[in-house]
Amino acid sequence: MLNFGMFRQSFAMSLQNIRANKLRSFLTMLGIVIGVASVIALITIVGGVTDSIMGTFGDMGAGTLTVNVYGTGMKSGLSDSDLQTLAAIDGVDGIAPSSSLTTTAAYGGKVYDKVMVDGQNAIFFVHNNIIAEGRGLTQADIDGNSLVCIVDKTFMDKVLYGSRAIGQVVRIGGYDYTVVGVKGESNSLSGMFTDTSSFDGTVIVPYRNAMRMSGQKDVTSLELYMIEGADAAAVERRVRAALSNIFNKAKSSYMVVNAKSLMDAMGQIKGMMSTMLGGIASIALLVGGIGIMNMMLVSVSERTKEIGLRKALGAEPNRIQAQFLIESVVLSVLGGLIGVLFGELIALGASAALKTTFTISYRAIALGVGFSVAVGVIFGWAPARRASRLNPIDALRAD
Repeated sequence: MLNFGMFRQSFAMSLQNIRANKLRSFLTMLGIVIGVASVIALITIVGGVTDSIMGTFGDMGAGTLTVNVYGTGMKSGLSDSDLQTLAAIDGVDGIAPSSSLTTTAAYGGKVYDKVMVDGQNAIFFVHNNIIAEGRGLTQADIDGNSLVCIVDKTFMDKVLYGSRAIGQVVRIGGYDYTVVGVKGESNSLSGMFTDTSSFDGTVIVPYRNAMRMSGQKDVTSLELYMIEGADAAAVERRVRAALSNIFNKAKSSYMVVNAKSLMDAMGQIKGMMSTMLGGIASIALLVGGIGIMNMMLVSVSERTKEIGLRKALGAEPNRIQAQFLIESVVLSVLGGLIGVLFGELIALGASAALKTTFTISYRAIALGVGFSVAVGVIFGWAPARRASRLNPIDALRAD
């Protein structure tokens, strides 16, 4: 039985032997360092990316349904009466029909032909805090089909040349619109995946105006907002039932996206990705473990006479075995701790580059360090066992 005093002595001898073979010890630990750093970095980066995406969905609110209508041969979209039917559903706080198109804009004697027009209503601005300056659209703007608009930063830079936007008059789609607001970051699901980098900017106008610009008669896209505390699943069922009645049971004529369902799916994907990446990175730990076994076998061969002398002086096989096993574990744990440090630094740099949140994953740290300890024990066992079974007479006679 190895008591504390013997353990401390064996630990000190292990450190002494590691220091005596610095280069070999470093190369042996390198596999463990790479493996643990990979586990830590990959799991932390994936966790940060998914947390940022889920945070975006959270900002949108779990009480939001996005409806996209494909229509049928008999009915292309939602009429005003259909919108009233959806707005009257129990648990619905309001709906925001939308329409989008690309058109031209003229300002300062120049014409820009890649301007995105986004048609919205007043309800959209109640549930989406996107106005950085000025105001959003009001119900009076919607009812009167007012020629007012909100512009984004890209439009300000490319069309208005960075000048003060509020009060400027811009000709959009052949009509003169007065800018009443400047758009900030959007938390709307409908615009989340829209790539606007190739456009000259985005303007938001009353949705009926946008529909007239595009020649669209019926609404094909809308966001539906639920009353706070409402049963999201029940409201979604009622919305689907209403849409089914509107389109005569043709389920392929519409799609309903629930933000909460997306968040749940993202959580599952995050767990699957972390497990998969952890398994892939663990291959490097396996390679590192083989390196530890190789070094320990070499160490046993080099110290054969030392082992024989210690056994001749009365050292028990268990103590010899513990000595080499402790040395193996010390190597792997040192490599694991260094790997944790490098892994967190890599994850921090990647998070800064990707502009995602950086959160220390204690689960990943525990996995990496635990795996490195297990590698030290498993791959150090055979060499330690071999050392403990050496015949002292044969060991003393070895060259």
